[in-house]
Amino acid sequence: MARQPRLDLPGIPQHIVQRGNNRLPCFLDDTDLHRYLHLLREALLDTRCMLHAYVLMDNHVHLLVTPSEVGAISKMMQRLGRCYVGQFNARHRRTGTLWEGRYKACLVDTETYVLRCYRYIDLNPVRARLTDDAASYPWSSASSHCGLRPLAWLTPHPAYTALAPTPEARAEAYRQLLREVLSDDDLAAIRTYLKQQRALGHGGFRAMVEAKTQRLAGIRPAHRPPRSQ
Repeated sequence: MARQPRLDLPGIPQHIVQRGNNRLPCFLDDTDLHRYLHLLREALLDTRCMLHAYVLMDNHVHLLVTPSEVGAISKMMQRLGRCYVGQFNARHRRTGTLWEGRYKACLVDTETYVLRCYRYIDLNPVRARLTDDAASYPWSSASSHCGLRPLAWLTPHPAYTALAPTPEARAEAYRQLLREVLSDDDLAAIRTYLKQQRALGHGGFRAMVEAKTQRLAGIRPAHRPPRSQ
């Protein structure tokens, strides 16, 4: 059976995750991490995609990206993956795949869930107990969002710029958001919609996505075994 294309609409952010094959590391040292970010910047420019948030962990990557047109994110990830794997394999004298199949992505409601995805991504190292302070982790967008290390190639989403009228006030407002732990319900929703590659947001947002794509935007209910007779 042919696999269905991902939900994809221009101007709608997508939360993307790509994992190392068998959950093995896809970054072995700082040079790998720097190379990935360099290739990511090139892929963003080439496909006219906007990156809002990111985190590089040892065996997976999270990105929050808005495409300019349908298919732009797929092109970006194909270019990024192909170039990075080629350089990684050559540098570490290995062959074969690096990534665990296709990346996963879900559409994100700009009104209700963009900043939650910002926080989910930037707080990844904290949840993994790599640091107590998200802004101190060098391989994420948290330090830029907190005003410590501005990155010119990171595009603030309007939901972020709406936090406050000045860059300094926005950074402080975001630092306050990072101090607030995401609820278990938010964590579960983000993970489930990402796993099933649906549209994360309120009912009206999902209805809009379904009308434009003619595809199911909500998650499939968990399978429940039949009651015993």
